[in-house]
Amino acid sequence: MKDVLDELAAVHRAMGNSKVPAGEAYTVELRRRYDAEIDDVWEAITNPERLRRWLKPVTGDLRLGGKFELDGGEHGDILRCEPPRLLKVSWLYGLDADAWPGTSEVEVRLVPGPAGDTELELIHAAFIGEPSFPTYGPGAGGVGWDLALLTLARFLADGEIADHEDFEKSPEGREFSRRSAAAWGQAHLAAGGEPEHVAAAVEATTTFYAPDPA
Repeated sequence: MKDVLDELAAVHRAMGNSKVPAGEAYTVELRRRYDAEIDDVWEAITNPERLRRWLKPVTGDLRLGGKFELDGGEHGDILRCEPPRLLKVSWLYGLDADAWPGTSEVEVRLVPGPAGDTELELIHAAFIGEPSFPTYGPGAGGVGWDLALLTLARFLADGEIADHEDFEKSPEGREFSRRSAAAWGQAHLAAGGEPEHVAAAVEATTTFYAPDPA
């Protein structure tokens, strides 16, 4: 448990503002360092064979201007690709997601560190009209990205292949999700969120990611 919570503490989180083609957006922003060379991290986030081992299987025309689809239903267009430092995609989810074009984008930036390490920054911008925000706040996407960056850390460290479902149901995974939801609540407050809305959003996010056992 300590190792997992240390990984949670390794991430800097913030909520901000941006724009997407659909209009004004809010952002969830995560930044952390990995003990891996920048080329290794870039390969892990762009090579389909490596991506499937820590995130999900991916298919599509995986080049600039092409389309991708993850096994979980997430899909979009590859908007920018500047190896090994920047990847930007549109990001939609679900069967009715195509009714929301231009509403969500994810950008990943990599910066090499002085000791062969790499800083990763992930920014997910979502249109303020996106329907999950009033209920879940930034935790709607933030907890999921926290879980993804944790599995990436384990993969880069020792090649561990993620089993997302088993981890998220485990006591360790449930505690990670609860603390992640609370951390996104703090980021929401720091960005000026109303305390009552933030508290309700944290509760809803925690219930979604770590519901009480049946």
